[in-house]
Amino acid sequence: MGQPKEPHHTRPFGNPFKKTSSKGSQLSQRPLYLLNAFEFALTARLQKLNPKDKHDVLSLAWMVLAMESLCETHNGIKTLITELDLPVTGWDEKWIDVYMDISVKLLDICNALSSELLRLNQGHLLLQCALHNLESNTSEKLVRACSSLDSWRQNIGAKNPRLENCKSILEGLVDSVSLPKVKNSAKGKVLMQAMYGAKIQTVFVCSVAAAVFSGDSNNLLDLDVAKTTTWAQAFSDLQTNVNGGIRDIFSHGKFPVLKELDEVYTVVKNLCPMIQDGKRPIEVEDFSNSFSDLGRRAEKLAQGLDFLTKVVDGFFKMVLSGRDALLCDLRAPDTLADPFPGSNGKRFVR
Repeated sequence: MGQPKEPHHTRPFGNPFKKTSSKGSQLSQRPLYLLNAFEFALTARLQKLNPKDKHDVLSLAWMVLAMESLCETHNGIKTLITELDLPVTGWDEKWIDVYMDISVKLLDICNALSSELLRLNQGHLLLQCALHNLESNTSEKLVRACSSLDSWRQNIGAKNPRLENCKSILEGLVDSVSLPKVKNSAKGKVLMQAMYGAKIQTVFVCSVAAAVFSGDSNNLLDLDVAKTTTWAQAFSDLQTNVNGGIRDIFSHGKFPVLKELDEVYTVVKNLCPMIQDGKRPIEVEDFSNSFSDLGRRAEKLAQGLDFLTKVVDGFFKMVLSGRDALLCDLRAPDTLADPFPGSNGKRFVR
């Protein structure tokens, strides 16, 4: 697929600042070009998310990539609105209602994910405490280390009520995911089709995140998309590989499912029997290797959680600022609105 080419514009003699007629062909070509460019970029992002191995998706690295991709798509919507020069005052009320409903659900999902990441980060403190006590290798310290490791295992096995509620929130999002029909507005039609793609990717990524962090494949959603979109096949391939892979792994009862968590869990499971009675380990070399592995893998887990927390927080702020800007612009009808403020969001006086 090649990058869409912008149509060549020719301006007739006369006032260059005079608006062209809404019936002119150039007006319809420009929105179409912008839509093609947006969908081209969306297709590339979806293809990039398709994992080479089904286990890759069960990692913090993939989660970070997915959330960054989501931020890029929402930034693309922001840019599209700016380039379409479409004021919020010209939006259909249904468009506004749908956007506001979706945005509040996205904020709820972000809060749920953030609460889980915070919980896992708190568990990292237990690992740090265990590592500190293991350094001394005294009986008392070994007992404390074992207690910290047991507490960590209990921590990662606990259920998060907020994640449990994601299923109903996601189902509510699915109800709003449709390709609306827009009449008498080329710009409106382009905006709605682009937002449709953004909604599909958003629901997909959020459902995968909810499934992986909750360990419940019931949070996965299988979405049917309009075949008229250029990114439909890329999304279908991605959804089939990711959802199918997750369900297959979950069917074997694996715990924990998140790769970085599992790496730490494996070391902890091997290390605990060596120190459970507070006695110095007989196999000194095995103990030393396990101690080193725990430190290295715990640090990898902490870094992954930190990266993902920052991306989720950034997405939350993006959605919140867009929602606030839309409400602000609805109260000030004398401005041309960009409900996705940022570096590309310029304000113009009508």
